[in-house]
Amino acid sequence: MDSSTLLCNIILFFFLFSLTHSSKLNHNNKTTISLSFPLTSLPLSTNITSKMFTTSLSSTSNNYNFKSSFKYSMALIVSLPIGTPPQIQQMVLDTGSQLSWIQCHNKVPKKQHPPTPSFDPSLSSTFSPLPCTHPVCKPLIPDFTLPTSCDQNRLCHYSYFYADGTYAEGNLVREKFTFSPSVITPPLILGCATESTDPRGILGMNLGRLSFTSQAKVNKFSYCVPTRRTRPGPVPTGSFYLGNNPNSLGFKYIQMLTFSQSQRMPNLDPLAYTVALQGIRIQGKKLNISQSVFRPDSGGSGQTMVDSGSEFTYLVDEAYNKMKEEVIRIVGPRMKKDYVYGDVADMCFDRGYVIEIERLIGGMVFEFEKGVEIVVPKERVLADVGGGVHCVGIGNSDKLGAASNIIGNFHQQNMWVEFDVANRRVGFGRADCSRLTK
Repeated sequence: MDSSTLLCNIILFFFLFSLTHSSKLNHNNKTTISLSFPLTSLPLSTNITSKMFTTSLSSTSNNYNFKSSFKYSMALIVSLPIGTPPQIQQMVLDTGSQLSWIQCHNKVPKKQHPPTPSFDPSLSSTFSPLPCTHPVCKPLIPDFTLPTSCDQNRLCHYSYFYADGTYAEGNLVREKFTFSPSVITPPLILGCATESTDPRGILGMNLGRLSFTSQAKVNKFSYCVPTRRTRPGPVPTGSFYLGNNPNSLGFKYIQMLTFSQSQRMPNLDPLAYTVALQGIRIQGKKLNISQSVFRPDSGGSGQTMVDSGSEFTYLVDEAYNKMKEEVIRIVGPRMKKDYVYGDVADMCFDRGYVIEIERLIGGMVFEFEKGVEIVVPKERVLADVGGGVHCVGIGNSDKLGAASNIIGNFHQQNMWVEFDVANRRVGFGRADCSRLTK
């Protein structure tokens, strides 16, 4: 037995042990659980900062109360129990995607050590592939434009290509998430990837009807992103809840913007968690950016969304240029000339300037309604992008051909973010996320 298999068996043992000691039934005869279990993660082998641009894919809720921890290495990675009996699978938590998919092969991208165990369909009694005749496998599904085809076995084949050049393809299947013997989702449609460039799957959590959120009828979910690792050592660990979060009494909420079928516009993602950003402050000074820049225009451009699957925050051209003007005014000639990170971020500096730049720029604040704010302290304004270079963690979304404002997980560090789907609102609460799991 190799070290990776042994580690997964240990994870599964502690996961099932925690279930048997924390599962209970409430007075409404609905199962509620509160549990956590160990997991490991490694940095993704590919850059996922632009995954949210890949797919503008277009009842009664179950009373889940599930808690997990996750580790932060630019992507938010959770380990979830899938199948019967459950197999622990690592998945990237992505509020900007609809389709969830898991690894169903043993191929490992180069430099991935140790390998991430893939899902073995033959070991699950609840696994079933989707036939070509299933409605999801037919074109023109209103909110799901995933390319599908019929393979040689008359099964529904999908191909999922991302803007950063990564991809996943395989078959669409039905499978259950087995949180405990008494808390099991119905069979959910997800991808079973036989070819992919990333070592982990995706947990699609947007508002689409085929997302995990919708299929599992999740009322709400939340996560707490720990601060990034800046030196060698253990990967920081945060928390992920399905259902009620005991910390939510301290959250401040803003309403989500919703869009009817008649409001669908070519550049709008109606399935994203869209919020009304009102302004940005640097050093206490509010930038001269019209609020209309942060709202969808007649074509849908300008939408502001909260996305766990994006590392950086992205601003449309007008807002990005206003921010860059202010940063240049503050730091002067210290900005690195003729340097653009990832074709989208050019407010960058050599390592020797970092402490000075942090002091000069100070903190940053994203303003919302009712006085709700995301406060970014000076220590988390710059991101280490490698090669001795640090950049303001904001990119220009127009450079990627996606005219949207996106609040990425880099600016969600050390705070709870709750998506209250039932009440159409997003909540924020300050926290020391790394300490929550100790």
